[in-house]
Amino acid sequence: MTKVIGLEKAISKIENGMTIMVGGFIGCGAPSQLLEEVCRQEVKELTLIANDTGILGDAMSQLIVQHCVSKLIATHIGTNKETGRQMSTGELEVKLVPQGTLVEQIRSAGAGLGGILTPTGIGTIVEEGKQKLVLNGAEYLLELPVRANVALLNAYKADKVGNLVYRRAARNFNPVMAMAADLVIAQVDNIVEIGEIDPDDVMTPGIFVDYIVHKQSQEVTDLG
Repeated sequence: MTKVIGLEKAISKIENGMTIMVGGFIGCGAPSQLLEEVCRQEVKELTLIANDTGILGDAMSQLIVQHCVSKLIATHIGTNKETGRQMSTGELEVKLVPQGTLVEQIRSAGAGLGGILTPTGIGTIVEEGKQKLVLNGAEYLLELPVRANVALLNAYKADKVGNLVYRRAARNFNPVMAMAADLVIAQVDNIVEIGEIDPDDVMTPGIFVDYIVHKQSQEVTDLG
């Protein structure tokens, strides 16, 4: 059974108030057309989990600019000044998490773990309100798993049952997020028939992917 679906129908499955994870690292590997459709459909009050909020002007940044997001969990916001402005005025709730910690929180959710132990943040404001454990004389913070209602991913190639292949650095957050959401929608550059992807090349098995949206070509190609 094919998992290929239209862009509008895919994003219609996201409801106001949901928690969404979005793959990408400052635009690289981000599902730009899925994000543009979220803005077009004016989905609101979202909790966004992502590495960052993009660069002002790109698709990720527009989630913030158009006030689709009420709460943000990210590792940094410095590349989008609108995020900082909304945080300062109280329009947007922002929780900053060390990058490695956030990745492991997402990974632990996908693996069914109860959390992770990390020394990152010990002795700083990061430890406030968190449980500390001492193992072999060293202190660790217990960081709980992070899950989402929906994950929006970007992949280079997929077959019709959702097996995904990423391209180089665009892989980043996408594979771990695919395992940590109730519903997974992947924007892909190329869709091939079942059996055309070598099993050794599959980076996210189709069992984790609910829907595939074929990325439409753009009139202007970004060569950067």
